[in-house]
Amino acid sequence: MKPVSVLGAGSWGTALAIVLADNGLTVNLWGRRREQIEAINRDHRNERYLPGVDLPPSIIGYWDMAEAIRGVDTIVLVTPTKSMREVLGQLRRHLDHPVVIVHASKGIEPHTSKRISEIIEEEIPEPLRKAVCVLSGPSHAEEVCRRKPTTVAVSSRNAEAARAVQDLFINQNFRVYTNDDMIGVELGGALKNIIALGAGISDGLGYGDNARRL
Repeated sequence: MKPVSVLGAGSWGTALAIVLADNGLTVNLWGRRREQIEAINRDHRNERYLPGVDLPPSIIGYWDMAEAIRGVDTIVLVTPTKSMREVLGQLRRHLDHPVVIVHASKGIEPHTSKRISEIIEEEIPEPLRKAVCVLSGPSHAEEVCRRKPTTVAVSSRNAEAARAVQDLFINQNFRVYTNDDMIGVELGGALKNIIALGAGISDGLGYGDNARRL
């Protein structure tokens, strides 16, 4: 099977790379910082974001995006929402064949209030997109990389692509379910932290369970 590219070498991108590597895939992990990528390849660690976690040798770091995406069929985007257009601009310049684009970032673009799938469709020409998928759910990177049980959802307007992405990621510890509500999955991922902060504030004020459920 062809390698999968993961663009974004932060904690979540690295954790998803580990899931894919556990499933027998070669993973091209792209990051901006050359020294970080060199350390990943040399030490099989990403100490800045996931200290103490050993990375499988099938995760190969790249700081050159053209090399990271060469010949792949699936690209997983795990970059901050505020820098998504910049990264997609780089991707557009280097991409020379159609791919499935999976975004696993949570957020809504500042100033436009657009979902990430909308940004992808604006920045990547349609002939270069086989499908756009979203992978999201209640998950902590540090638990995923330690193989703790985790459940997420994948959604796309292309049901076949969603099932293919499910097959790439699902394993005994990382359970992936398909969902046909792409907008709901994206907005749920973007808004969950706001709800969590509100619940925490309510708890801190001593308002109890009833107020938390309002």
